[in-house]
Amino acid sequence: MALLWMPAQAVERRVVNEGQLVLEDVPPIPSGLAERLDRYQQLTSEEMVGWSADGRSLYYRSLHHGVNQLHALDGAGEAPRRLTRLDEPVREVVRQHRGDLLAFTVNEGGSAFDQIHLLDPATGEMRALTNAPRALNNRMVWDHEDRRLAYRSTRRNGAANDIWVLDVAAPEQARLVFPAPDGALWKPVAFSRDGRKLLLQQYVGITDSRVHLLDLESGNLRLMAGVPGQETSNVAVGFDADDTGVFFVSNQRGRSAEIGWAPLSPEDTPRWVENNISWDVTGFALSPEGRRGAFVTNEHGASRLYMFNPERFTFRAVRSLPMGVVGDLSFSPDGRRLGFTLSTPTSPGDVNVIRLSRLGNLPSRPKPWTTHDASGMDPADLVTPQLFSYPSHSPVPDQPFNVPAYRYLPEGKGPHPVVIYIHGGPESQFRPSFNATVQMWASEMGVAVLAPNVRGSLGYGQGYLSLDDGRLREDAVHDIGALLDWIATRPELDASRVAVFGPSYGGYMALACAVHYSDRLVAAVDRAGISHFVTYLENTGDFRRDLRRFEYGDERDPEMRAFLESISPLNNVHRIRIPMLIVQGQNDPVVPVGESERMVRALREQGQAVWYMNALNEGHGYEKRANRDVYQQVVYLFLERYLAP
Repeated sequence: MALLWMPAQAVERRVVNEGQLVLEDVPPIPSGLAERLDRYQQLTSEEMVGWSADGRSLYYRSLHHGVNQLHALDGAGEAPRRLTRLDEPVREVVRQHRGDLLAFTVNEGGSAFDQIHLLDPATGEMRALTNAPRALNNRMVWDHEDRRLAYRSTRRNGAANDIWVLDVAAPEQARLVFPAPDGALWKPVAFSRDGRKLLLQQYVGITDSRVHLLDLESGNLRLMAGVPGQETSNVAVGFDADDTGVFFVSNQRGRSAEIGWAPLSPEDTPRWVENNISWDVTGFALSPEGRRGAFVTNEHGASRLYMFNPERFTFRAVRSLPMGVVGDLSFSPDGRRLGFTLSTPTSPGDVNVIRLSRLGNLPSRPKPWTTHDASGMDPADLVTPQLFSYPSHSPVPDQPFNVPAYRYLPEGKGPHPVVIYIHGGPESQFRPSFNATVQMWASEMGVAVLAPNVRGSLGYGQGYLSLDDGRLREDAVHDIGALLDWIATRPELDASRVAVFGPSYGGYMALACAVHYSDRLVAAVDRAGISHFVTYLENTGDFRRDLRRFEYGDERDPEMRAFLESISPLNNVHRIRIPMLIVQGQNDPVVPVGESERMVRALREQGQAVWYMNALNEGHGYEKRANRDVYQQVVYLFLERYLAP
């Protein structure tokens, strides 16, 4: 493999995008490259948000204007109306139950300190409901009188995810209704129809979550779903039609995540939706009146949509959807239509609508209400991934163990250079939704992209999810080593030209792979990755530190601290012998900027080639179109130089 040693020299530094994007040792982008990639970068997703109160319009987010903004649409093919014109992206949006006022969140510069605003879509009038610049405020739900908002906030001490309630007529008088313990994530899910109870979600870790009912008058908290003393996943959905119980999704029966119902009355018996589905339920929505439901399962990353009858506990599949990812389920106010976002490997997300029969017949075929700008792009020119698996070392002796993955194979016999794309999370999953960056590499550069869901990924059960926890961390890294072994057996792939790419936790994986496999790789791209677990845990946001300790281990324990030190890429930087591209956001509260800065400095001190880019107005990911475009171009240029010249 190519080894690149460079003598210590001055850093070539320049800034673009009005001084907000800093590039160090990054060559200028050739104009021809920017023009060639422009048609991919023009492809933007539209994301379902909700419906207007009269059901005539739907709301969606779109990146068309540089950052995600809120739009309204009166029907398929109609001209959209832009509702917000902000410099920062609109994040969560929730509408009143009967009225049309919208509560939404926005933060500045990717800092994660979301603030809540109120918008009247009819007049465009907007005002702030929270003003806590150093606090996170989000996860909003309306009461059924359209007067109060419950939300999560860290305003009390920066570490606790407390539950607050405010009256939109007097938001300055917001009331703390549940002071949460520091660290654990809590959020409101739904008010009861009489406004006296609040359904809460407690999230200790990816394999340990519970559902509670808070009595707003007495303050009493009651466990509704979860097993005391056991790690099970239980996710709240909402109250049923009569407020006699709550629906949730759980794996507490030792099966895939399935739908359950817990009664509010102790005399009633919990119920389960009996089924033979062997995949996790990953999305669930109830209609406003509670008489209809819909849920989504995750089948090797691809979505399957089901309609659900909450009264009969029956369901049926919607069979007219292509392979892709379904999300953002939202029923119209009358429950007669279901809107959702659908993204496929060759088509960015669009808002689709299914019309539901009053008589309970099969639903209509989904109809796209939004149509992304294809910019002259023919889906036939894009690459559709194939699902495959490869063997890796087994956690159980003498039993086979296979890692699922997706493969994007460009045209031609090859052998093709390879990018191994490692997802973030770590409790996430590579899924067959549209990925413009991957399509650029495969369709334009002729690179094969392999996206493994290494142990620790979502979608394959709780056992698989736990296989990289704590001291098992590097077992996931060894899954990449096994993939390198597999690549060497494939004539269509060039094992002498392989690079790794990863965002967030995938950035750590890219760094770790550079440590372990520099003799088998030619380059690595790390976007906001953890370089040192101890400093990361000490400096990540107070409100999420305990959540990460659940996954990675507690750095306050001397033995665990020593282990985390031993596996941290920064402490093993001398083993990295390949060019690196490191990408960061200055205001990142998840993986602080110091994680990247120290890694860049250490690589430079040993004469290693490293490109570095840092967006001063971004956080954990690039949400502004101008920054994202340059980022994609720089990654392409880096791979073109070191992987596929």
